[in-house]
Amino acid sequence: MSQKINSVLFAGMLRSGAASLAKVKTVINDLNVFPIPDGDTGDNMYMTIRAGCDTTAGQKGSLSDIARAAADGMLMGARGNSGVILSRIFAGLAKGLQGVEEADTKAFATAMAAAVKEAYAAIPTPVEGTIITVLREGAEGASGDTLESYFSTLLAAMDSSLEHTPDKLDVLKQAGVVDSGGAGLVCIFRGMNQALGGEIAEEMPEAASAATLKLDLDKFTENSVLEFGYCTEFLLRLTRAKTDIEHFDLQVFIDWLQAHGESVVAFREGSIVKVHVHSFTPGEILNHCQQYGEFLTLKIENMMLQHHQESNSNNASFHRPKEKYGIVTVASGEGLIAAFRECGADVVIPGGQTMNPSTQDFIEAFEKVNADTILVFPNNSNIIMAAEQAAGIYKQADVRVIPSKNFGEGYYGIASADRNCAPDEVVQAVTDAMGSIRCAMVSRAIRNSGGGDGLEITKGDYVGYSGKEILCDAPARETAATLLCEKLGAASADVLLVFSGEDVGEGEAARLNETLAATYPNLEIMFNRGDQPIYDYVFVLC
Repeated sequence: MSQKINSVLFAGMLRSGAASLAKVKTVINDLNVFPIPDGDTGDNMYMTIRAGCDTTAGQKGSLSDIARAAADGMLMGARGNSGVILSRIFAGLAKGLQGVEEADTKAFATAMAAAVKEAYAAIPTPVEGTIITVLREGAEGASGDTLESYFSTLLAAMDSSLEHTPDKLDVLKQAGVVDSGGAGLVCIFRGMNQALGGEIAEEMPEAASAATLKLDLDKFTENSVLEFGYCTEFLLRLTRAKTDIEHFDLQVFIDWLQAHGESVVAFREGSIVKVHVHSFTPGEILNHCQQYGEFLTLKIENMMLQHHQESNSNNASFHRPKEKYGIVTVASGEGLIAAFRECGADVVIPGGQTMNPSTQDFIEAFEKVNADTILVFPNNSNIIMAAEQAAGIYKQADVRVIPSKNFGEGYYGIASADRNCAPDEVVQAVTDAMGSIRCAMVSRAIRNSGGGDGLEITKGDYVGYSGKEILCDAPARETAATLLCEKLGAASADVLLVFSGEDVGEGEAARLNETLAATYPNLEIMFNRGDQPIYDYVFVLC
């Protein structure tokens, strides 16, 4: 086993960690504590670390440089809470390895301590019994004079910590599972340890995108005229041969880009500058920027093709006039996406439960909104951290993340937004409005489980739930839906908004509508086709 970790070995350790996770990510997905398909921790963590691997592919430099590049890649590729936390772990490692050419055992242990600090700092209210506990207790239990002994004790301590996560979180104990994020982290470090022993993975499975859109090349033919220019993205490594890196003025760099393009996003991490810009002359952009260094990655896309796909996805088009407010949200299902657009969303990112958008997805959405203040509605508790991380990166607007945890809160919040008020007033009013509604869903159970009030959930049944509270269970979907409305107290509400899922037929939806109308004659019922996956019905009571 190597006695020091250099840049090449560290990149190999990342690949092996990702490959190790890929083999069991489905198992980790299944470590969910809720009996509906909300387990996507394995996928989110894999897509995050895979983004770090892709960023470091072919790069040269010191261990410090490669660790920073990997952290940058994970930052932009982070999906879901587990992915965001994983990206912060490796950001901490990069900070701990800053300026290090090769790491011995002591240096890597120091970096692990920095990783623990960074991970805990990223969470406003850290919860023990999760991935951060496994990281911390692993780092605290690791010892040894060699990397071999250090990793051996690190993995042993991580395994022990993971095994005891149910002792720290009742929800894990009740479900009979260990923490999924912690399990994913153990897999990654086990793969990294294998690379230290010489078993470096050279291949990894492709990471599926949460929302993959195919290009229709026929939308730009020999008779077309370019209307929207090119979307140009690249990582630029500043080089001492071309510029004074210590005195490189990022703001001057950004000012030039804004004078020669639109939708500019640029930020610096060490000697790497990440750039996104829309321009009709990408060659001019590239020629100018290359005077400061060399490109590490480069992507240029015709926005005529992007524009067509944005139209098909009910998202915003390019070159919208400057507005006081813009709204970005997340939804899945053609009907639900259309409903969000109709109630005021400017950009709807395709995604949701089991399809968490990345930090990069949010930044790209912000770029499409030409507004002074951008309100963001994630509509899922597992998406909020990625949205907040993107908001922290994006400096071209005042981005406010409204922590909506479901489609109902997001829909009602967006509809309540008064764009004539000051930002603080809008955020407060929207937050108050979201707190006044009740949102619940019906989904099919994917495993046996216990619920509230002595409920025993059978796999294949339909469960009605609000947040993480299971309210009812029934073998038939319509029965579960009617029971859920009763449990929610629909009789005391004024308005019931219903979105039917992709598996619900028109006949069934009509029958349920008639049943609810007869049961609650004083309730205004608004039935819509949402076509959303996972949730057979979404109920919003006002």
